[in-house]
Amino acid sequence: MYEFPTGVERLQEQLIGYFPAEGAAIRGYVAAVNATRKASGLYFAEKAMPRPVARIAGGLMRAPFLRWAGRTTLEVLRTLTSNDDLIALLTGQWGNYGLPPAQSSFGIHAVVAGHYFNGGSYPVGGASRILDAIRPLIERSGGQVVVGAEVAEALMDGQRAMGVRMADGRQFRSRAVISDAGARNTFERLVPGPNIVTDALVRLPQSMAHLRLYVGLKHSRGARPLGDNLWVHPTPDHDANVERFASDPTAPFPLLFVSFPSAKDPEFTARHPGHATIEVVTLVPYEPFERWEESRWRHREPDYDAFEASLAVRLQAELERHVPAVAGRIDRAELSTPLSTRHFMNHARGEVYGVAATPERFRSRVLVPRTHIANLYLAGQDVSTLGVTGAMFGGALAASAVLGKNLISRMTKPRR
Repeated sequence: MYEFPTGVERLQEQLIGYFPAEGAAIRGYVAAVNATRKASGLYFAEKAMPRPVARIAGGLMRAPFLRWAGRTTLEVLRTLTSNDDLIALLTGQWGNYGLPPAQSSFGIHAVVAGHYFNGGSYPVGGASRILDAIRPLIERSGGQVVVGAEVAEALMDGQRAMGVRMADGRQFRSRAVISDAGARNTFERLVPGPNIVTDALVRLPQSMAHLRLYVGLKHSRGARPLGDNLWVHPTPDHDANVERFASDPTAPFPLLFVSFPSAKDPEFTARHPGHATIEVVTLVPYEPFERWEESRWRHREPDYDAFEASLAVRLQAELERHVPAVAGRIDRAELSTPLSTRHFMNHARGEVYGVAATPERFRSRVLVPRTHIANLYLAGQDVSTLGVTGAMFGGALAASAVLGKNLISRMTKPRR
């Protein structure tokens, strides 16, 4: 077992302690991550610039980041070391960006790994507090937050967006339409008729799907708290692990990420005394679930229910093997599958991170806030990076493009 402490200096010392002969490689790795993160500022800022300006300066702004992001994580690390065990350790958190080292862009690896150099964070009170903090500002500005309001399509006047039509028939007109439904969802589902972006998007692969086991635990007073995130891999060869599971779903899971949300929230115990929560996540291909994709949530065929149950049992067994303290204390366990993601998120193949974080993704010129359709903008992780932070940053990029203001300069400065 290897530990990743908080703080880049402490982490570097710890890694050198594990691999004393690889000091130069480890220092080179930290330098490469920091250089990539620094270069990412201009790369993402260019996305929000007006097209005439981007045509003049865009290539120069993108080039420093693409020097790193245009290569795979494995290609970059091979220039630093030939030690496969060190490479496996440095890329052990590949689940955070959804692709193993031979497929992922080093750009996304550096952005994510560098983010965690100074540790992660968790909203006090749980994820709903993010909405609680943002909603008053939206409403004070004249906006409204609604749920269960499905958009059927964008209203168009030729090549100009002018609002949206809801699934219930209502229409809303606006001077700007901003979509965070994902690039492919936007152009394949919401914009009627063929368009020039779809073909370019189809050539970019979608990210992997995932399984997530939600566990409720009986947690007696005085019990030792659970806290550290765990990354578990069947072998050090991450790419081979993915290939093995893709060809045989009974093979070991390609990775396991075990986290303890309740232990990260100082208010949880007061709200739910005697309980704790755990999540167990793995990344999987969509193909094993494809034959059930037209069935309805909670009304799927018995063979799907049996398959889902077998996966839940396996994930729970892995949890109890790696965290033996939970054995006998699990009160409830519920599994979400790629079909759950398809149902709730409208991601056609259950993709968890939208467009896959390959080198091709970062070279692409279609994943930008301004689209070829006037007044239609993209937000979310597809125009930025992956996950919650990427989606928030994608919103800032879209807002910068709509307002014609630089709202992201402070966000692009790496933390020290």
